[in-house]
Amino acid sequence: MREMRWARTTRRARACGRLVVLLLLTATVLLAPAPRLTPTATSGPAAPAPDPTVPAIGRAWPVGLRPPVLRGWEPPPTPYDRGHRGVDLSAPAGAPVRAVAAGRVSFAGRVAGKGVVAVELTGTGDPPLRTTYEPVRAMVEKGDAVEAGEVVGTVEATGSHCTATCVHWGLRRGETYLDPLSLLPPQLLGRGPSRLLPVLGVPLP
Repeated sequence: MREMRWARTTRRARACGRLVVLLLLTATVLLAPAPRLTPTATSGPAAPAPDPTVPAIGRAWPVGLRPPVLRGWEPPPTPYDRGHRGVDLSAPAGAPVRAVAAGRVSFAGRVAGKGVVAVELTGTGDPPLRTTYEPVRAMVEKGDAVEAGEVVGTVEATGSHCTATCVHWGLRRGETYLDPLSLLPPQLLGRGPSRLLPVLGVPLP
């Protein structure tokens, strides 16, 4: 009888030990830092740290709902070095291009053969923040007031520096280039709330 009780106690102790190890492994996986993503060739927007000098006043993506970022913002080490002064958003030719925030059109025309629309954003200081969109066939004129989400043009089929049609979205304050993604709040960038995952091997209630 003692041997049977000892055997049952041993089996229970081993089962508890395996469960503790499983819980520790699961906690280690859940608490591990997320892998870092490169800002280029992603299926969604890059997620850099927000620029504290840029208010998150954006209320819409320039194109689509959450377009793929083909190339992210890559600030040059000096104003004269090579870099990528904006982000490239995948978009088909003819797609509507929207103002990300309220402002006034400061330019609508062609530069080096490409259609460009620039909007000075309301209430963003002096000099104000200015967003640019290209290549875009403008549907607004200089001086027009625009609201967030209002269509300012359509994507042109040519003039893009992407391998496929895209919109180059830029942001400047004076002569300083900034990351335009910093204009968007977390909900537009797709950074939803954290979710708890079930523990492996433990049945749900």
